[in-house]
This record gives sequence, C-alpha cells and structure tokens, in this order.
Amino acid sequence: MPEIIISDTSCLILLQKIGQLNLLPRLYSQIFVTPIIEKEFGSDLPKEIRVREPLDINLLRTLSQFVDSGEASAIALAFEFENSVLVLDDRKARKFASSLGLKLTGTLGILLKAKQMGLLSSMKQVLEDLRRTDFRISQAIIDRILKEAGEI
Repeated sequence: MPEIIISDTSCLILLQKIGQLNLLPRLYSQIFVTPIIEKEFGSDLPKEIRVREPLDINLLRTLSQFVDSGEASAIALAFEFENSVLVLDDRKARKFASSLGLKLTGTLGILLKAKQMGLLSSMKQVLEDLRRTDFRISQAIIDRILKEAGEI
C-alpha cells in the first residue's frame, strides 16, 4: 500500500459531499495537498491532511501550461515524494500525469480500496451518493467498480 498520497481538490470535495472525507487518513499514513488546493477546497481540512508548497517553482510554471493550477501544483508536489500516489479525477490531467510516469488513482479508486479493506459496507450506496453530486460517471465504470467490489 502506498503510504503517501497527494490529492487534487476534486477528490476532497467529492469525499466531503458524500460524507467520506474521513476515509483518507484511514487508508494512508501521509496525505498532502498544496496551498492552491487548500484554497480551492474552501473549508477546513482534516488535521491529518498536511499542506505543502511544491519547491520547484519552474516545474510548477511549466506544468500550469498544460493543466489547471491545482492539478499542476499536485503534480509538481508528487515529483518530490518517491513512491507517492497522485489523486486526480480529471481525464486530461490523469493522462498528462500518467505520461510523466506518475502513479495515479482517483476518487473511485480510493473508494474501491476502502470497500476492499472493509471500511465501506456498500459500494453501490457510495456510488449512488456520488451520482447525486456533480461527479460524472458512466454506467460502464459503475458496473466495473461494482464487479471489482464484489457487489455484482
């Protein structure tokens, strides 16, 4: 299990909307966000989530030409932690970060991991909760997640 994750804003917002933000510290020993992401989140973060500025400002500027500022800051910070996992949901940002060789997961991957570790009783219910937010998810992905969760 990767111990360090660096989260973009969307994961934090989605988990908060469905009442599951407390899963992160139960799954990972170190959770980081950048000051940009903290500001985008707009609420107090759980005490277990640490805020850290990326050190390489030139890298941050370069990355900002390809993805939004929050995603760029998360990607820049991911380069500072060996064996970290970057949490991104945006398809373009995921493709870009993957092309840079970074390890990725998304909100669905975190929720699936929580289900597999016994921290969630029903993946189907969590997916229903997610569908009531502005999170877009195809039926094909829902079916795949439910199958991986052992619920279909």
